[in-house]
Amino acid sequence: MKITKIWFENDRIYGLTDDGRTLWQSLLYYKHLLYATEEQRNDYEMSEEGIHWYKLDEDVSFESFEYDDPEPVGISKFFLSHPEINASAIARRLGIQQSLFAAYINGTKKPSKEREELILNEIRALGIELQNTSW
Repeated sequence: MKITKIWFENDRIYGLTDDGRTLWQSLLYYKHLLYATEEQRNDYEMSEEGIHWYKLDEDVSFESFEYDDPEPVGISKFFLSHPEINASAIARRLGIQQSLFAAYINGTKKPSKEREELILNEIRALGIELQNTSW
């Protein structure tokens, strides 16, 4: 499968495939593209493997358009939507290996329901700590 045309709409990147399908992915996975101007987004090159934005230092593979989850969900969506939250620090607080936690965030691995709830509870606890801190 190869993407022959791309466009951007509503924080998504769309691709038209050589077999006529329209596929998409969330730009939450691609921060450089999410915050890029229209001019920057249109400055790309296609190769046999994917799409490259050299000035933005961003690459999107053609195969990524066929991943099961084009939109992040759960803790992945939370951390991708809130880059101000230090995911590595949350992983350390929970004693979760940072590489595994990163895989949860980028969607390459999914935590169990129990682990996801543990992570969400830790984020809530951090919020309570911050509320109770007097500056």
